[in-house]
Amino acid sequence: MSLKILVTVKYVPDATGDRHFADDLTVDRDDMDGLLSELDEYAVEQALQIAENYDGDAEVTVLTVGPEDAKDALRKALSMGADKAIHVEDDDLHGTDAIGTSLVLAKAVEKAGFDLVISGMASTDGTMGVVPALLAERLGVPQVTLLSEVSVEDGVVKGRRDGDTASEQLEASLPAVVSVTDQSGEARYPSFKGIMAAKKKPVESWDLSDLEIEADQVGMAGAWTTVEAAAQRPARSAGTIVKDEGEGGKQLAEFLASQKFI
Repeated sequence: MSLKILVTVKYVPDATGDRHFADDLTVDRDDMDGLLSELDEYAVEQALQIAENYDGDAEVTVLTVGPEDAKDALRKALSMGADKAIHVEDDDLHGTDAIGTSLVLAKAVEKAGFDLVISGMASTDGTMGVVPALLAERLGVPQVTLLSEVSVEDGVVKGRRDGDTASEQLEASLPAVVSVTDQSGEARYPSFKGIMAAKKKPVESWDLSDLEIEADQVGMAGAWTTVEAAAQRPARSAGTIVKDEGEGGKQLAEFLASQKFI
């Protein structure tokens, strides 16, 4: 039996760079370097491990929604070992929120065909963590989210979700959507052979018309959420110095209390 795994990945601004908003209050992605979201690397890794351990034919496809540069994220995933990639790119997608993104992903996943969708726990730019659940709802399949361990056997996906006080063992019949945390296992580094092989792997490009999505369903026009205002973070001010001349402990306690730390 074959197993089709789709991994949703995102091209995000480099967190070490100077991130800021554009004039329309969307993230200015043209003025900064981007990369594959680190949390999505764990999803790619788990997909590859499932494929390697699966008793049958398994295929791993990475899927992203984003601008032209988002192909860099796909190439990173392909160099890790994914078999092929799908890139949904359309100018009308600019400003799309999580709700709209889940619609585009759902249409793309349905078009590609799937048994299992794997996502990271959140993107490192938006950090909302809601897209896997929204995607499962749109697809009408079970969701098993925030897994630190995941496997597939006999048409069932199983995993462990670790909480603050307990761990849960969860499972769902395929097809299903899962998300994995950064505790699921270190993502592999692409080898030189993998990097070279990635250049020859197929990358399909789709737009909204390929997915039968109208422009007003996505983008800023179709967004359910919007940024009303944004301001630059204020410059860091000098700290408060407490000199201990016999009353240092008292002054420190008063300062902490004034800042509501205690």
